[in-house]
Amino acid sequence: MTTIPKPHWRPHPTRRLILQGAASVALLGLGNLPFAPARAAANDKYPEEAFRQKSEADAIKALYGKAAEPSDKVKLDAPEIAENGGVVPISVTTTLDKVTSISFFVAENPNALAASYRIPDGTIPAVANRLKMARTTKLTAIVEADGKLYSATKEVKVTVGGCGG
Repeated sequence: MTTIPKPHWRPHPTRRLILQGAASVALLGLGNLPFAPARAAANDKYPEEAFRQKSEADAIKALYGKAAEPSDKVKLDAPEIAENGGVVPISVTTTLDKVTSISFFVAENPNALAASYRIPDGTIPAVANRLKMARTTKLTAIVEADGKLYSATKEVKVTVGGCGG
């Protein structure tokens, strides 16, 4: 009696098949998540007029309509000396409640408003960025919390070639 050998071949899942399956499962899972914060942020009006202003005071007025008061509850972290004005690292944190926005103003830049962020309810109010600074200037961070404006400022010296002078 002759026996026919069983084939050694078994269908093995390929990498492409595994990735397609994983992507399908991930997309199906995303269907149940609410995307209301993303839609709400997309509906915010871009503050185009504020970004066009040349002076810091005009940019603050265009963005918020009022002046900010200095506060020790707003912590602005920026270097005292920036060796490269093209990438100055900055960050802002605050202990204030009900924060709705955080903005950065660079007084001596061609346009004073450098960045503005809407902070969704329930989010930790902390923002970090790298700003371009044309020259040594005052950097101002404004935090809008519970309808009031609070600020912190710091002088940042921009050096040429990192010489410190």
